[in-house]
Amino acid sequence: MANEKKKLDSAQKRVLTSKTKNLRNRMFKSAFRTLVKKYETTVASGDKAAAAALYTLVVKKTDQAAAKGIIHPNNAARKKSRFTTMLNAMA
Repeated sequence: MANEKKKLDSAQKRVLTSKTKNLRNRMFKSAFRTLVKKYETTVASGDKAAAAALYTLVVKKTDQAAAKGIIHPNNAARKKSRFTTMLNAMA
């Protein structure tokens, strides 16, 4: 009986920790997507100075998302490449 009780407690703890981590990941991913959309609209508007300022922030957040495991490192590299191409195409 003691072992079953122990397993139940650890299972309940895993549920709580996974919910917490899931919420944290969703919040970060949502903020990341919002920032990407903001960057894309800035590039589309043609404001090179504002786009350049946002570019550094978008690249930083992309690296952080890859480091935290929210997006795959190859996905991060592809996104950063596309962000750079968008910025360079404005000139």
